[in-house]
Amino acid sequence: MFSRISTPKSTETYWEKLDRLKSALADADAVVIGAGAGLSASAGLTYSGERFEKHFGDFSQTYGIRDMYSGGFYPFQTLEEYWAWWSRHILVNRYERAPKPVYDQLLDLVRGKDYFVLTTNVDHQFQLAGFDKQRLFYTQGDYGLWQCSRPCHQGTYDNEDIVRRMVTEQRDMKVPSELIPHCPKCGRPMTMNLRCDDTFVQDEGWDQAASRYRDFLRRHQHGRVLYLELGVGINTPVIIKYPFWKYAHENPEALYACLNLESAYAPAEINSRSICINGDIETILNSISDPS
Repeated sequence: MFSRISTPKSTETYWEKLDRLKSALADADAVVIGAGAGLSASAGLTYSGERFEKHFGDFSQTYGIRDMYSGGFYPFQTLEEYWAWWSRHILVNRYERAPKPVYDQLLDLVRGKDYFVLTTNVDHQFQLAGFDKQRLFYTQGDYGLWQCSRPCHQGTYDNEDIVRRMVTEQRDMKVPSELIPHCPKCGRPMTMNLRCDDTFVQDEGWDQAASRYRDFLRRHQHGRVLYLELGVGINTPVIIKYPFWKYAHENPEALYACLNLESAYAPAEINSRSICINGDIETILNSISDPS
């Protein structure tokens, strides 16, 4: 569809782009938020450095793990070790609020608007910040859910109570064996409900959220719609980035906004209706939230 993908050349200054984004939010009949890992990183949910050492210093020294992302793929020899790692990972990235109020700022900006959130993040920070659960679609899973590792059925299970026990009761980077979760139907070990391969379970909740998102898009094919992309990388552009370009292109009244730390861009076909801002999302949201 798009003949050329490049960073739009513009004579607009950074501050002029901020003003245009602020006006776009104010004027929009509907806002579709597409959120990637960069949004949570801006909110302080970093997977390396000081935060990693604070929560996983012992794992780093013992196993040589250098960040939370790679730790999720480490070949632990026992399930006791595996769940010691994952219970901490889940607790600090799913059940604890992000260190910075970026999600709260975003909610304030769309409060009272007809909005919907599509995200590849699995940390549920939108929900923790108070976004309407019926307006959220987490496409790639949820740290707060487990599923059968086979899987033998299309069901998922809330893990908060057991995760908190695992974190509290683990010793020497191992959880008690009796806390290891097993599928209630086939007895196999449980695993994370994360889209890593073809075993990912799309449960009833996932299907319902997908249906609500499709309905929202159908109702807003026309009119002043703002497609607001926040911190989306290039790993899975077919989920948020490319569809947002397509929807904006098909609706001449729509605007596309891309906020990214280093690579905000849009195709030439929608250049005139795009607002691409390179910078920290927290800083940008703070700037357009300022009443002055």
